[in-house]
Amino acid sequence: MNLEDIARIGGEAGALLKARGQTVAVADGASGGLISAGLLALPGASAYYVGGGVIYTLKGRRLLLDHEPGTFRAFKGVTEDYACALAEAVRARFGADWGIAESGAAGPGVHPYGVPSGRSAIAVVGPNGAASIVVETGHEDRLANMAAFAAGGLALLRDTLSG
Repeated sequence: MNLEDIARIGGEAGALLKARGQTVAVADGASGGLISAGLLALPGASAYYVGGGVIYTLKGRRLLLDHEPGTFRAFKGVTEDYACALAEAVRARFGADWGIAESGAAGPGVHPYGVPSGRSAIAVVGPNGAASIVVETGHEDRLANMAAFAAGGLALLRDTLSG
């Protein structure tokens, strides 16, 4: 998986959003902004991309989402439930039709919450409900994991919009 692949999948999702007249907001995590990059690679992305950010720390999450203290306390990181909560929060924060969020462990080594490298939980929330997946690469190659997480998230968005 490379940047061209990510841009292709993001372009497919972006074209679907544009055709529907809908918008998306993104909360990248271990993907490091690559989900946003994939969506922004299509010319005219401002028609559907509202905004987003990389949530890499609790402070960053608080600043980006402007949530009340304790909002996410019930969730464990790198889970589908947590990704769904983030996707809904970024959707609401940016006033978008769709929210997509990714939370993972790119590696190498073990994530602070004990999650193995190569695992990511990704969710898409929109007008028709939510969809989520877990991507497991089984390796510790940080850049390859970041790319796999982004491609998985963009494919989930594209497939949800197509479904």
